[in-house]
Amino acid sequence: MKILYAIQGTGNGHLSRAKEVIPALLNRAQVAILISGTQAEVTLDQKVNYIYKGLSFYFGKKGGIDFFKTVTKNNIFRVLREIKKCPVKEYDLVINDFEPISAWACKLRGVKCITLSHQGALYTENVPRPYHFDLIGSFIIKNYAKSKNNYGFHFKKYNENVYTPIIRNNIRLLKRTEKEHYTVYLPSYSDQNIIDVLSKIKGVKWKVFSKETKEYYQNKNVYIKPINSEKFEKCLASCKGILCGAGFETPAEAIFLKKKLLVIPMKNQYEQAFNAKALEELGVQTLKTLKKKDISKIKNWIESDTKVTLEFPNETQQIIDHILYEFIEKENVAVLEII
Repeated sequence: MKILYAIQGTGNGHLSRAKEVIPALLNRAQVAILISGTQAEVTLDQKVNYIYKGLSFYFGKKGGIDFFKTVTKNNIFRVLREIKKCPVKEYDLVINDFEPISAWACKLRGVKCITLSHQGALYTENVPRPYHFDLIGSFIIKNYAKSKNNYGFHFKKYNENVYTPIIRNNIRLLKRTEKEHYTVYLPSYSDQNIIDVLSKIKGVKWKVFSKETKEYYQNKNVYIKPINSEKFEKCLASCKGILCGAGFETPAEAIFLKKKLLVIPMKNQYEQAFNAKALEELGVQTLKTLKKKDISKIKNWIESDTKVTLEFPNETQQIIDHILYEFIEKENVAVLEII
């Protein structure tokens, strides 16, 4: 059995999940790996067979997506060429983690494609919806990497096609402690924006992982560090609490590590509005922005000891086995019965 596993490369969450999914797939099949998009710092242990520029979203510095940069850095003609070139017909099955090139190549050529992503869960039954409706954001989630067969990950198992988060083995093996610092990861805010707010909260040590800097530096009680996966994991395991965006992987890892969590959904990123609503329902505090007017709310969070307790069992191999049975083995058995 030959499988193409296609991964969105914008941001770190998809590639972090892939570190666990790929070994589970390799236990059952021949696997080729495709990545499209940019901006991720996470690297894979396995060889990547196909790399495309794809469609990427670019972070701004004030808490949202930089639409001008996103539009100017993406080229629709290049995207169409990549879709045409993508060799999906060489594979028995394409498993897609919100990756548009292979998804649209499969749709245009009638190749079997399965969505296995966080986004695949968002419009399924019982999943919490944001307070506001975003027409463009909704269109992107539904059509960016479209597939008829959707499986997804979320903070809770809202229905039979939704699984709890895949927690990387590195995170599962971390020794959890509680030191005096707070870990911060807000890639859509500039370092200066973060410093302007968090330095006003005295007596708190903030360790900020930044996309902007190449070197460590300190400004008052704010410690700015370049992004490094190993150092981030250790900082996550030893902190008192985590302040981050309302993505999926980092909040899930914070909950797994039983850390106090405060999230700020990225502006103009509808997926994060979904996540923020789900986290609110679980009891996680959320903020709309990171501004000086929010300092009192951040202080209240620091003084509270509210933590969400959820168990995320290691079920990656079972998930992969179920999907392969449903879409490959069951069909093969049916064909043999007909013969």
